[in-house]
Amino acid sequence: MRNKAFWTVLAGFCLFIYACKKEDDIQKTVSEFLGFQQPANFPEPVYKLSNNPVNEAGFLLGRTLFYEPRLSRDNTISCGSCHIQSSGFTQHGHDVSHGIDDKLGSRNSPPIMNLAWNKTFFWDGGVFDLDLQPINPITNPVEMDEKMESVISKLKQLPKYNELFKKAFGTEEINGIRIFKALSQFMVMCVSANSKYDKVTRNEGESFTAEEQAGYTIFKSRCSSCHAEPLFTDGSFRNNGIGAGPNNDEGRYAVTLNPDDRYKFKVPSLRNLSYTAPYMHDGRFLTINAVLDHYANEVKVSPTLDPLLNTGNKPGVALSDDDKIKLLSFLKTLDDPDFVSRKDLSEQ
Repeated sequence: MRNKAFWTVLAGFCLFIYACKKEDDIQKTVSEFLGFQQPANFPEPVYKLSNNPVNEAGFLLGRTLFYEPRLSRDNTISCGSCHIQSSGFTQHGHDVSHGIDDKLGSRNSPPIMNLAWNKTFFWDGGVFDLDLQPINPITNPVEMDEKMESVISKLKQLPKYNELFKKAFGTEEINGIRIFKALSQFMVMCVSANSKYDKVTRNEGESFTAEEQAGYTIFKSRCSSCHAEPLFTDGSFRNNGIGAGPNNDEGRYAVTLNPDDRYKFKVPSLRNLSYTAPYMHDGRFLTINAVLDHYANEVKVSPTLDPLLNTGNKPGVALSDDDKIKLLSFLKTLDDPDFVSRKDLSEQ
């Protein structure tokens, strides 16, 4: 009897210790979640965080939804299917997106990166509010091909979502607005600001090599007008002279119906280029060298060509072979290995 009593007491003590440890782990998780942090070298975000404050429960719900294939018609395609973290949240290797039933889209999947500083979304800027952005891929017939009513119905059938929505919004009710806001909380946390360039800019003990510094000087004189620091895009829409693709995508014109916008596309960020090949709105260039060759020798003149690319005797950007080597060296300093490996952004 004494032995039985001893083991009973010991078991109870172990359970108590385990419970305390579990509580400590929970508290640690909560204390480690810092919410949205503005990098010191970044401007104020555009996204109205006051309308949708990022909290841990909302972020975790958003992350779960981001990797949830039930957002698609046949439960096979998630947001993360076309925005793969290790590829800088792009669909690496595909020139255009591959969606439901392996249907092909018309454009290359843009990265989910630093969206809190974006005023418009997609290559044509057809959406101007991050909270509205998810409706496009969910309902697009060549992406996820689903209806929001069906998405909500499917999520309601899973008890885990009742709990996740309750923690995030104080109610188990699942609706489109809460789905979109949770996804936004995840997406605004996809901040890439820990590259070598960032560390140099913030004086965090890093410095450019001579070749990187030379490339930076070339960049500032010939590229920064469109790819403005520190986001390396100015968010504008420009015709960069690559010419119409096989599907004659007219870009921004499809949104504005302004002839002056024909073949203009949103200027992409140059961050994380090592992870996000292929390049351009239709993924036509497989390497960064091919992109540099385009600007140096292959820019096509058209009525809406960006004036900055048509200022001299030859359209494009003056780049020697040595310039390209140095510029490529600098562009590699914009890679952020932490961003593509952060566990909190990965599928759990």
